[in-house]
Amino acid sequence: MEMTTANQENAGPVAGGCRWFKALLDKLKSEVVEVTREAKKLGKDDPRRIIHSLKVGLAINLVSLFYYFGPLYEGFGISAMWAVITVVVVFEFSVGATLGKSLNRGVATLVAGILGVGAHRLASLFTERCEPILLGLFVFLLAAAVTFMRFFPRLKARYDYGLLIFILTFCLICVSGYRDDEVLDIAQKRLSTILIGGATAVIICIFICPIWAGGDLHNLVATNLEKLGNFLEGFGGEYFIKSGDNKSSLQYKSVLNSKCTEESLVNFAKWEPGHGRFRYRHPWDQYLKIGTLTRQCAYRIEALNNYLNSEIQAPLEIRVKIQESCTQMTSESSYALKELALAMRAMIQPSTANTHITNSKIAAKNLKSLLKTGLWQETNLMEIIPTATVASILIDIVVCSEKIAESVHELASLAHFGSADVAVTPEQPQPTHQGKLQPNSRIEGPRHVIKVDGSSRGLPEYGNQSLPTSTENIAESFHELASSHTFQECRCCSNSRTTTTKSPGKIADKFQN
Repeated sequence: MEMTTANQENAGPVAGGCRWFKALLDKLKSEVVEVTREAKKLGKDDPRRIIHSLKVGLAINLVSLFYYFGPLYEGFGISAMWAVITVVVVFEFSVGATLGKSLNRGVATLVAGILGVGAHRLASLFTERCEPILLGLFVFLLAAAVTFMRFFPRLKARYDYGLLIFILTFCLICVSGYRDDEVLDIAQKRLSTILIGGATAVIICIFICPIWAGGDLHNLVATNLEKLGNFLEGFGGEYFIKSGDNKSSLQYKSVLNSKCTEESLVNFAKWEPGHGRFRYRHPWDQYLKIGTLTRQCAYRIEALNNYLNSEIQAPLEIRVKIQESCTQMTSESSYALKELALAMRAMIQPSTANTHITNSKIAAKNLKSLLKTGLWQETNLMEIIPTATVASILIDIVVCSEKIAESVHELASLAHFGSADVAVTPEQPQPTHQGKLQPNSRIEGPRHVIKVDGSSRGLPEYGNQSLPTSTENIAESFHELASSHTFQECRCCSNSRTTTTKSPGKIADKFQN
């Protein structure tokens, strides 16, 4: 019994250790599977991430040749590592970000190197006791001044990285203990390797599967407009008819948090050269204006979504009273936003967006008139408030949609968007004899269009006589033509020429028969 108890005590820690090791292996296996699944999802969501990773590896491999080849290493020495560091630091996802960082680093290194060598040379003219004091004073003044410049919004947006590199390079040169000739040689080598590294990163980023920040910004703004249109398209059925869940109701939430992304993309796009359909000095700031208006509209849509999920709902019979106007407002605004999104993607002038905006404004005007008629005088006020609030928010959305349309039209004008090819020409209203328009008139059968340009050129001539173009002499010309070419007598015109002139419609009917 004592031996059995001892064996169990010895086996206990061993079994526990085995279980712990097995649990550790299972945990590592699950972590590997989870990381693999996440990596697969990241690559599937945006395959450009994989391409970017390969491009960075290629750029680092190219600048590493400074260490592999003896002549290159002897020429630059240990300063060759600055080329590798530059590629790692400046190689970004988009062309604009990479180009901006490379230019910032190159210009800042050049300017700071010149000033640092000058400050070192100036301080060396004084005694050894005064030299460190002057160098410290120079470092303090320039570091403080440049750090304060980083607080300026415009400088921080585009040149913050360059200002930071300026401070770093200037301080490294000033506080180094090298002699003047050594300082100049080190500054030259570091500047050369930094320029080589930056140029390598820019060339690979531009010429191998380039990722343009301007294109991403353009697609982002168009996608945000489309998301708002998708929500408005399903709002009417969700609020008034309860036909089911609006599957697009949550897509607009990403629009609310798109400000930082849009500002970053605009900053990067300004560094990029003209490419594709985006010309030099493309109006990138106009996208910020459209994005701001889109978020204002998204905030109102957020309020509408809250009313959809609210526990306090107006009775359906109250909502039905404004259903027609509200449904028309949401549908027309949805069509307008989608039309604007499609026009932006294709970079063409929006063709029918103004028509939908006008229809939505008419529906909003009708809704305002309906709210002023005292339709709910005998209804409980607490039941009216939610529906009236929804109607007010929808009117604000119509106003926002109109402002968005104006901004998109302004962008199309500034960026010189192409004109859309009109596949179907809308039918023009036909004038009546009283001079009124009949927009709903329809003419069955084949149509013939006669274009009169004020001259008889292009009309068939009969002998020495040509058909006149003046409407007052048409009937008289018919008589002259009939008498000279032995036309049969028309009964409606046999009485008098005055009767013929007053009844041109009958002449046309007989002529057609």
